Amino acid sequence: MSALPQSVLAHAPVAIRRFDAALGAEVLGLDLHAPLPDEEFARIHRAHLDHHVLVFRDQHITPQQQIAFSRRFGPLQIHVLRQFQLPGHEEILVVSNIKENGKPIGLGDAGRMWHSDLSYKALPSLGSMLHAQELPATGGDTLFANMHRAWDELPLALRRAVEGRHAEHSYLANYEELRERSPWRPALTLEQVAEVKPVAHPIVRTHPENGRNALFVSEHFTTRILGIPEDESRDLLDQLFAHSVRPEFIYRHRWQPHDLLFWDNRSVMHLATGCPDNQRRKLYRTTIEGDTPFYLITKA
Repeated sequence: MSALPQSVLAHAPVAIRRFDAALGAEVLGLDLHAPLPDEEFARIHRAHLDHHVLVFRDQHITPQQQIAFSRRFGPLQIHVLRQFQLPGHEEILVVSNIKENGKPIGLGDAGRMWHSDLSYKALPSLGSMLHAQELPATGGDTLFANMHRAWDELPLALRRAVEGRHAEHSYLANYEELRERSPWRPALTLEQVAEVKPVAHPIVRTHPENGRNALFVSEHFTTRILGIPEDESRDLLDQLFAHSVRPEFIYRHRWQPHDLLFWDNRSVMHLATGCPDNQRRKLYRTTIEGDTPFYLITKA
């Protein structure tokens, strides 16, 4: 789906300004305190499909307002780490390196490996919203990789090797490794483990709204390609991981106070670059439920 003409996007009072990057756009002049009229919501929805990452600047909204805006796009998903829910708002996962009374208030190492949110679920996330509450003076950037471009520019031999195949996604794939080097990840209960059983999804998925194909594998959650030997699977995945995060596919977001980011997990992967441990960082995340990934073969 092509981007809307700038003359249409820029009518007052809201403007959508495309970044000079592989993806992403900034939404200017929009106050999310009140529900959007249907016409304005449709423009935001279309811009999200066109640009994959939207940045809403200077949003002084409450958690409940973030939840309400997120729900305009679909049902919300509750993260398995319920210990990091915002009190009184189970829909919000606290992403933070802050400790209170010696205990972390949020997931401090969220996003330290490339991934698409909740790809390990039968119904992976449509998109995620992340609202800045406290930001560090240095670091804390988030990288986004355009997985439509990654598929479009995949070498032909690699494309033929993976097209039509499925891969396994597991929340537990790197969990214990992350726990060993991070103070933020709690041990999972048996009930939590049962919530995140491995699932299989197409390696290339067709976006249900814009119709474009995208790579749908990540170093964080994708464990193996089904139906081929393990060594072949590992080699192909390593090639896919390296290709999908080439610099020309990436937008780097440098956070500003009260930014609200809304990205499409069907189109992009993301990575948190981290910040010094002595600098406070806190953000609130909501996650919107998507649908079952599928792949429609297109003829050249």
